[in-house]
Amino acid sequence: MKKRDYRLMLKGLKLEISIFIVFIIVYGVFLIGNPRVFTNYDIYYSFMSTIPFTGILALAMTFVVILGEIDLSFPSVLAFCGWIFGTVFVISKNIWLAALCCFSTGIAAGFLNSLLIVKIGIPSIVATIGTQFFFRGLVNVVAQGNGIALVDAKTTIFYNLCVGRIGDEVPAQAVWFLVLGIGFWLLLKRHKFGSHVLFVGDNKDSARMMGINNDMIKTVVFVLMGVITAFVSILSNLEVTYFYPNQGQGYLLTTLAAVFIGGTSVFGGMGSMFGTFIGALIIGSLEAGIIALGMSGFWIQLIYGAIIMVSVTIYAVMQPKKG
Repeated sequence: MKKRDYRLMLKGLKLEISIFIVFIIVYGVFLIGNPRVFTNYDIYYSFMSTIPFTGILALAMTFVVILGEIDLSFPSVLAFCGWIFGTVFVISKNIWLAALCCFSTGIAAGFLNSLLIVKIGIPSIVATIGTQFFFRGLVNVVAQGNGIALVDAKTTIFYNLCVGRIGDEVPAQAVWFLVLGIGFWLLLKRHKFGSHVLFVGDNKDSARMMGINNDMIKTVVFVLMGVITAFVSILSNLEVTYFYPNQGQGYLLTTLAAVFIGGTSVFGGMGSMFGTFIGALIIGSLEAGIIALGMSGFWIQLIYGAIIMVSVTIYAVMQPKKG
């Protein structure tokens, strides 16, 4: 057993080294192709302002995918949480109360997903397609296509904690991305909960025989996804000081791409928070890098797809066989 664990650890290390090499190659190409842009701090300031939104979502999604599950509802949940946050803030003028209501909504949405998947037994891809449509329809109904201005939030301490600028140089959301990345890495690699997530994702029957409560682990992971989704809705609302009804659209594919590029297995049982972190940096910078190289925007999706296919193929070849 110890020998097998050592082999799995070595495989995981190889995966993380591989994704880091891909990251170096991508940024090396950008730097050589347009040194004027990629030796300027402004481009990295822009990345630190935008990448954390999908990056933080991808970190939470990594737990879901390690379980062998998927959550397609989070962009719609994000929008509804954003509407709750904006509406409560405008009515109450209390941003802390607005945040509390927003997080409560995220918890409820995550629990609803877990109820459908764990208790009723609906496959996660089917259940979260349903909740994706439900929450997107709900936010369309309640918002009626209207946005919510949140300019008054700029005067609050909460705003500075979430998206303020540290020394006018570093957006706070970038710090949150780094802190959560480290925290989730520790949770996955150094905490009993992370071990249980890996066991359940690898073989749920064996995990149950070891005394692990599979249903509880899945419930906690989906609720955690809801909490993080609510948090990102707050960050994205405050960054632009505005709620817009189509909030969250465009986050689904980039978030999943960051997880899979980062080496997390779609079959469950294996994943890397470090890989997801680097994957988010790659995905989040590709569009700007491609345009900076002088290529047209038509190349963006093609290169996205190529990098994902190459990365996932490498990881599939390196992945240890079950059995």
